[in-house]
Order: sequence, then C-alpha cells, then structure tokens
Amino acid sequence: MLQGLDERTASIYAPIRPQLSLVEERLGSLRDTTPDYLEPLLDHVLDSGGKRIRSAITLLAADFYPHEPDNPVIMAAAVELLHLATLIHDDTVDDSDLRRGRPTVSSLWGKHVAVLFGDFLFATSATFVCDTNNVRVIRRFSETIMELATGEMAEYFNIFNLEQAQERYHDRIYRKTASLFRTAGETGSILGGAAEPQIQAMCDYGYNIGMAFQMVDDLLDVQGDSTKLGKPVGTDLLQGILTLPTIMLMERFPDDNPVKALFNDRTEDGHVRRALDMINNSGIVKDCYQIIREFCDKATQSLDIMPDCDARRSLLALPEYIRDRSR
Repeated sequence: MLQGLDERTASIYAPIRPQLSLVEERLGSLRDTTPDYLEPLLDHVLDSGGKRIRSAITLLAADFYPHEPDNPVIMAAAVELLHLATLIHDDTVDDSDLRRGRPTVSSLWGKHVAVLFGDFLFATSATFVCDTNNVRVIRRFSETIMELATGEMAEYFNIFNLEQAQERYHDRIYRKTASLFRTAGETGSILGGAAEPQIQAMCDYGYNIGMAFQMVDDLLDVQGDSTKLGKPVGTDLLQGILTLPTIMLMERFPDDNPVKALFNDRTEDGHVRRALDMINNSGIVKDCYQIIREFCDKATQSLDIMPDCDARRSLLALPEYIRDRSR
C-alpha cells in the first residue's frame, strides 16, 4: 500500500514513514494468526488502496515528544482496522457493489460473511488497543465505536427524511466520520506523552479535519467523476441520504425542489439529474467549499500551541491536501 502513495501524500507522511511500515506489518501479521479461510478477505480489504490517513494522524500526533515507540504503532493499526470494519458494514447496509472501484466484501462473499467479517475486524481492533495498556485510550476507542454505530443508525433512520437541518447533519457526520479522526489525534497525542493542552489541541485538530473530510466526500458525490469515485455520482441522494449540498439546495429552492420530488417519487431518475445540475450550476458548491475551508482553518489553528517540528509541518499540510480533493 505504501508504495502506491502519490508524491504529495508521501511528502506529508515522510516523518513517520518507518512507523507506517510497521503499521502495515502489524496489519499483515493478521494473516498469520487467523484461520486460513479468512486470508482472502484480509487480502481484499488490506490491499484496497486506502491512504491510511487516520493512521498517519495517530503517528504524527505522537511524534512531537520523546515517547515509547510501540504503542502509537499499535494504536495506528487499531484505528485503521476500525475504519476498515466500518467501511465493510457501511457497504453492506447500503447494498454497495463497489468501493474505490473494487467489489465490496458483501458483493463478493455475501451479506452474512460481510457482517461477521466486519465484526471480526471490530473485535481485533479492540484487542490491539488493549495492548497499549492505557485505560484512557481504551475508553476513548470504545466511545468511538459507540459514536460510529449511532452515526450510522442516525443516517439509516433519516433516509428519505426531508426534515433535516445542517445542525443534525453536522452531528451525524461527526459520529460516523469525524469521531474516528478525533480519536486518531487524541490517542496518538496521549500515547506520545503530550500534556493536556496539547492533547486537547490534537483532539480539536482531528475533529475539524474529520468534518472537512466527510464534507469533501459529500461534495464529490454530487460533482465528482464516477470513474474516480468508484461509484455512480449522486449515490447518496438516490439512497435518500441528505448531505450538505442537498440540504443547501432544499433551503434555497423550497418551492421547486427536485429533492422533494425525488423523495416523493423514488422511481424517477430525472429528479436526481436535475438536483445535481442545480447544485453544480448555482453557488452551492462554492459555499460548501467555503465551509470546508473554515473547518480546515480551524484544524490548522489548533496546532498553534504545538512545538515546531516535522510532524507539525505535516499536520499543517494535511488539511489543504484533504480540501484539494474537492477540486
């Protein structure tokens, strides 16, 4: 996986490249300790082409002060496993056939295997965290699993629900996405031996960069290239999931709104095309991008109290990299 990084990502990850390699080794070692019949599934998800952003944040957050080197690597591997488990469950619930242009676990092995394998990765990630022997980290990781689950349930119970304001959207994407980014920054800082103000700074950093990350994903869903996304454009809307651009569309065009029309008549594809056209031919994309920028700016500002070093410079570069995914 690490060999496939683009030049910009490789530059950001440079201070922690050796540790990331150890994370990959730890993830790969699961093949040696699990039954043979799980090896094809492990190969499929571990070689899925992810950029390990959450793991990188964990390692960078730990890299400010002298510290015991093993625990941040263990934590970074746990964060990545938890992320992979959520992707498997998300794809299963959403009946998704593709993830990053590749078949999903549920499409290849079926829903029953996908749910159980996702559970296996959840449990394995928890055992990794226990190996840190840090009760505060273990508790935060447990809270994150709860937040991820409630975020997914909030999304499920609000599909095709037109009564969703931006505040509810923010709470949902915190739970389903930003909570794990927050945990990556917070636990990395704890295991790196930081003082409480610096731990809180990394907690804030993770929260804000996680919110921006999900908003970029939501923006790409309405204006991206399906070949690059690995899924059809407008998938969220087709599934009845309101995101920032579609919520803005409803707020600005309350009387003649294709989202309302789609939710009332889910068999008409023309409503989706019209909604995407209205979003992309108005000021909505620009305004979404401005909100993303504000979250990225808050992330970088939270680093003001952190000492100047290579890790800080990488963390400062990461929000801009995430923001540029929407261009």
